[in-house]
Amino acid sequence: MEFVNTFWALVPAIVAIVLALITKEVYSSLFVGIVVGALLLTGFDPIGTINAMISFDYIPAGGTEEDAMTTGFIPALADSSGIFIFLVILGIMVALINKTGASAAFGQWAATHVKSRVGAQLATFALGVLIFVDDYFNCLTVGSVMRPVTDEQKISRAKLAYLIDATAAPVCMIAPVSSWAAAVSGVASDLNVDGIQLFISAIPYNFYSLLTLAFVVVIVVMGFDYGPMAKSQLEALRGQLGGLGDDEPVENTKARTFDMVIPVIVLIVFCIVGMLYVGGFWDAESEGYQNIVLAFGGTDAFVALPWGSIIALVFTFIYVWCRRVVSFKASMDCIVEGFNSMVPAILILVFALTLKSLTSALGAAEFVSGVMEGAAAGLFAMLPAIIFLVACGLAFATGTSWGTFGILIPIVLPIFATEPELLTIGISACLAGAVAGDHCSPISDTTIMASAGANMNHIEHVNTQLPYVLTVVVISFVCFVIAGLVRNPWICLVIGVALVIGALIVLKRTVGVNVTAQENAQ
Repeated sequence: MEFVNTFWALVPAIVAIVLALITKEVYSSLFVGIVVGALLLTGFDPIGTINAMISFDYIPAGGTEEDAMTTGFIPALADSSGIFIFLVILGIMVALINKTGASAAFGQWAATHVKSRVGAQLATFALGVLIFVDDYFNCLTVGSVMRPVTDEQKISRAKLAYLIDATAAPVCMIAPVSSWAAAVSGVASDLNVDGIQLFISAIPYNFYSLLTLAFVVVIVVMGFDYGPMAKSQLEALRGQLGGLGDDEPVENTKARTFDMVIPVIVLIVFCIVGMLYVGGFWDAESEGYQNIVLAFGGTDAFVALPWGSIIALVFTFIYVWCRRVVSFKASMDCIVEGFNSMVPAILILVFALTLKSLTSALGAAEFVSGVMEGAAAGLFAMLPAIIFLVACGLAFATGTSWGTFGILIPIVLPIFATEPELLTIGISACLAGAVAGDHCSPISDTTIMASAGANMNHIEHVNTQLPYVLTVVVISFVCFVIAGLVRNPWICLVIGVALVIGALIVLKRTVGVNVTAQENAQ
């Protein structure tokens, strides 16, 4: 396999990303990327290519039979079936709540309390910060709850998707009790390191996540947008919000605001309970017994989220029947409607996960590892900044944050074995870069979920948020350069926030568009 462990391992993902950005059509772009990956993996063997796309067992270079892995659509579906179940259940819940008229009632209530475009965006941001347990859960819940509010204020779906995306992975990456903390601690624990302690110590240096949150607040308060986002916001003023349709709230005089709030709260509570249960919080034989941190560290979100959401769904059905806001037949119709609403997101996820498995089989991790180790010598103080850029590129090309830090953390640990302070900064650079690259990748599952949450075109979401992501990436890179020299997170954060504010002031005066002013002018 001449293409394995070389730059060619990244080519399938690069092809898919470039095609998606050019054609603005994600399904065909991902499929072409999958075909390219299968061709490279099998040495252009026609039958082998089809096998690699469907289900193909292989042994990684240098591995043994115990290391055997599988690529293709079938394992992509099987390995992520828990998330697909969660998506379908959430789609059914959203359809059911909308059918009752509760979404419209919530929108009317919000209209009396959220009276400005700034208020609606800050409310979306606040809800995203509060739901820190899991990024998938965050994206879809915030999207379904806040769509009526942002639509009322003529905020484009592209801006809503950005607000969702900017408070999903970044918040999860700085929350010690989250599925992301569990993933990081799991990778570190395999290397005989206290994973949770490492994760917590890395939080102050996670510049991309922290500065993204600052960026969102500042740009919302300053009341302007730039790049493709400004265009989408201006179109929203003319009534073109950018939604995919089929999500208009249903009017029902019997519905009340709490008909939406109560099911969402039940969903949040039982998903958290599900994560604790799967993590062994109530299992006396588990390490997580009666210990919240260890329980979250040992949980499996792919099991816990369906566990909690199915309880919430049953509760919601019983609740709406007792409230008599929707008939039994109409509520049963929501099962098909909810499933159909999630088909695009599920289809993109299956394609994206299949592409990721092919890039893994081609040895993308090993290629990047070699590049990293080659850059280590002679660049010690600059290494955190370099690690950040490498993590950005790898996450962008592969569309996975978890895979990125899973690849890089084992490389970073031995490099900084004798420098504990730089080790913390290096790990933070891994995590920050993983979030940043994932945040703007067209094949990222979190980006796909944000598009689904806002019910908008996926490629438009990527195009509109890319300039915002790149702005924070540049500032974060500067902060990591400074951090390698001063090794003080608070000084770097103050400088970073100042750079965010300064950059936005310059952008507002040069290329920024004040949407509120445009509305008043009309």
